[in-house]
Amino acid sequence: MKVGYVRVSTAEQKTGRQEKIMDDLGVEKIFVDKLSGKNTQRPELKKMLDFIRVGDTVVVESYSRLARSTKDLLNLIDALADKGVNFISQKENIDTSTPQGRLMLTIFAGLAQFERECTLERQREGIAIAKAEGKYRGRKPIQVDEEKFKEVYDRWKSGKIKAVDAMAELELSKPTFYRKVKLFEREKLSEK
Repeated sequence: MKVGYVRVSTAEQKTGRQEKIMDDLGVEKIFVDKLSGKNTQRPELKKMLDFIRVGDTVVVESYSRLARSTKDLLNLIDALADKGVNFISQKENIDTSTPQGRLMLTIFAGLAQFERECTLERQREGIAIAKAEGKYRGRKPIQVDEEKFKEVYDRWKSGKIKAVDAMAELELSKPTFYRKVKLFEREKLSEK
C-alpha cells in the first residue's frame, strides 16, 4: 500500500499541491500535519508510523516534509526500514527500495542540513552586526492590559481559576503568561 505524508508548517498554509501529487502517484491513504517540522512529535506522523505495515511505501512530496534535520530524517527512514517499509520522495526522485536511492537520500539530507545551518549562521551574523550598529531591537514586547492582568492574576493566585483559563482570558501563550507572572511578581517585591 502507498501511504502519503503531507506537512505544512502552519494551519493557514494549504496542502492542495502536495495532496495532488499524492493523488497523481496513486497514494491510497494520506496523513496530514499542519505543524513545524522542527521535531518528530507530530500527531499525524505518529499515526502514520503506527499504521504502516511490511511492504508498504511511504510517499512524500519532498523529504523536508518528513523531517527538517538530517538526524530526524535518517532516524525516521531507519524506523521505516525496520518495519520493512520503503520511502519515496517525489521531488528528489529518491526510492529507498534501491541502493542508489538510499545513497542519494543520505547525501541530500546532509546537504539540506548543511544549508539550514549556514542560513542560521548568516542570520546570527546579520543580527550581531545590526545590534552593533544599533539597528536591531528584537521583537516588540507583547502588550497586556496591566489592570486586566492584575485582576486575572489575583483570581489565578487565589485558586478561583486555573492557569490555562487565565492564559485563555488574557490571550497569552504559556511561556508569555509565565514570563509576565515572573515580571509582575518581581515588580511587586521591589515595591515593598
